Amino acid sequence: MKILVVGGGAREHALCWKIAQSPKVDKIYCAPGNAGISDIAECVDIKVDHINDLLHFAHIGSIDLTVVGPELPLSLGIVDKFVDNGLNIFGPDAVCSKLESSKIFAKDVMSRYNIPTVPYAVFEDYNRAISFINFVGDTPLVVKADGLAAGKGVLICENKQDAFQAVERMMVTKEFGKAGDKIIIEKKLTGKEMSFMIFTDGMDFVPMVMVKDYKRSLDGDKGKNTGGVGSYGPVAINQELYNNVITKIVNPLISSFRHDYTFYKGVLYIGLMVENDQPSVLEFNVRFGDPEAQVIMLLLKTDLIDIMLNVNTMTLETINVEWHDKKALCTVLTSKGYPGIYEKRKVITMPEFPNKDYPDTYVFHAGTSYEEKKLVTAGGRVMGVTTVADSFDEARIDNYSAIDDINFEGKTYRRDI
Repeated sequence: MKILVVGGGAREHALCWKIAQSPKVDKIYCAPGNAGISDIAECVDIKVDHINDLLHFAHIGSIDLTVVGPELPLSLGIVDKFVDNGLNIFGPDAVCSKLESSKIFAKDVMSRYNIPTVPYAVFEDYNRAISFINFVGDTPLVVKADGLAAGKGVLICENKQDAFQAVERMMVTKEFGKAGDKIIIEKKLTGKEMSFMIFTDGMDFVPMVMVKDYKRSLDGDKGKNTGGVGSYGPVAINQELYNNVITKIVNPLISSFRHDYTFYKGVLYIGLMVENDQPSVLEFNVRFGDPEAQVIMLLLKTDLIDIMLNVNTMTLETINVEWHDKKALCTVLTSKGYPGIYEKRKVITMPEFPNKDYPDTYVFHAGTSYEEKKLVTAGGRVMGVTTVADSFDEARIDNYSAIDDINFEGKTYRRDI
């Protein structure tokens, strides 16, 4: 099989790494890819939002399956376009992708299907939003841009002044572009944040191992929200919590969504806040999380291509998805200043991974490229260092020791993953 992976981050590097292990796969392309991906796949210089160019490449390259990593092309209808042209592609269609591309749409769906989430208010007018904040006072709030904002459009506000600033950033200075034309303001939830992901063909689903991710840029969950700077799994989950997630969230969403819209086929990511075994939905994503995907791919035992093909043929119930009895931990190395302004083109020096000292540590590239045969930084999130071991303690020790062998100017990372 010839496989095309769409995307150029660490998630896509992890997907390429896992796909390369399938005996069914002869060739992998990645558009646009990155420096690390180029070691295992042929990188194609096509941007993820250039849907017609991706379609043309899949046609002329006789691609057997296209795997979409990021949310943007999904929201633009890449799946619809490929299916209409008779091409096999893994991911949800444009309607399903609105669960991520519009937080207001997602909230409406949750409200309609009685899926537990925090109460919210929607605003298109700046003055109305400010009046609402004044009305609720110094209650901790969360302000969310309605549209896609590369994982940065959720601002945690501990007081009224923080909320004022968040609304101004979204609706006045347009820090998140059109994504902030409409916003959601909701009460800040307390509890433990978790990521629950499933494979689904629209009829059946297979849960992935539960993982925990880290959104804040600084130790102790301080600093700004990011696209994700660390992850570990599997996270222990008791039966009561699992049952609540399935019966209150997964089952009603899949069945009701199928009834009202269409079959949801692909990966569904459910961001949860859990308190006293009661889950509330923070957000839906319509693809693998990043950096959660790095952990998931190291723990997944079953051939990923088999899973994807079964999803597309709506035969997911016939496959037994297995997981390694291991622990995995990912620490993301970022450029100094991320998620704000940062410099690029910093030379990276590092050994090959895995190696004899770190046989179970893998480096999945995100923002990297080659310039004059030198590996350099090319983004805010530079790479995810991911270690698998028998225990979290072992994984953590090896992970942070391996990070010491990777160097570039401005290297920044959390030390409490």
